[in-house]
Amino acid sequence: MGSRKLLAFDIDGTMLDSNKRPLESTVEALKALREAGHFVTIATGRSRYLAETVIRELDFENYILCNGAAAFLNHQQVFKQTLATDGLQQLIEACHGLQIDTSLIHLDSSKRLTSFDMGKMEEAMTSFGSQASELGELGSGEDVYQALAYFDSSFDHLFEGKYPDFNFVRWHEKCVDVVPTSGSKARTILNLADRLSIPREDIIGFGDGLNDREMLREAGIGVAMGNALDIVKQEADIVTKDNNNDGIWHALQELKLI
Repeated sequence: MGSRKLLAFDIDGTMLDSNKRPLESTVEALKALREAGHFVTIATGRSRYLAETVIRELDFENYILCNGAAAFLNHQQVFKQTLATDGLQQLIEACHGLQIDTSLIHLDSSKRLTSFDMGKMEEAMTSFGSQASELGELGSGEDVYQALAYFDSSFDHLFEGKYPDFNFVRWHEKCVDVVPTSGSKARTILNLADRLSIPREDIIGFGDGLNDREMLREAGIGVAMGNALDIVKQEADIVTKDNNNDGIWHALQELKLI
């Protein structure tokens, strides 16, 4: 495997262990990949302000954020896909009618629009070390890269297929990401690969969550962490050890990249 690879890593449950810290083996693996000349990027559902600690501590210059809605090469934004305002307004009104809380995600901030069930919002957000956003409102002129809608799967049928502009990607039992229908981690990774003249077979994606399924399927090699859901593992070419037991390191050794 001597050709230059594009390696895309999810953050939560993949690059970070259960304590929300990177393992030493992961730090060493990233260093070795860069020294070998491979292209290394984050591919996360987090926006920039929620990913900035990981970006800084692990020396990332390239990052795909908001489930593919934004991409940066050498810290410069090269891709942007925001939510359609008209459709978003319609969706928010429908959610509020059902007493479903929503939040808007900007590149460097977020805000919640309601306070129907603070406990539900806090439960979802603290699951990856964050917290519920400050209260705000849908303003004009602000790019919305992603929205959150806090509902469990019993409400799924009220949304799936009803909003052609949006996909609803569940990442927590009580919350979904709202992303553009045409956007995903996978599509943005493929876009970057084209820019870098890296063929699809040389793309390697690492992930564990539902929002990683397409990335694992579309990559040349999809690597699911041992802690991934079974439905995610089914999309992968390799299932490695979990995020507490050097999963990234072991997979890269298996692939003879380190």
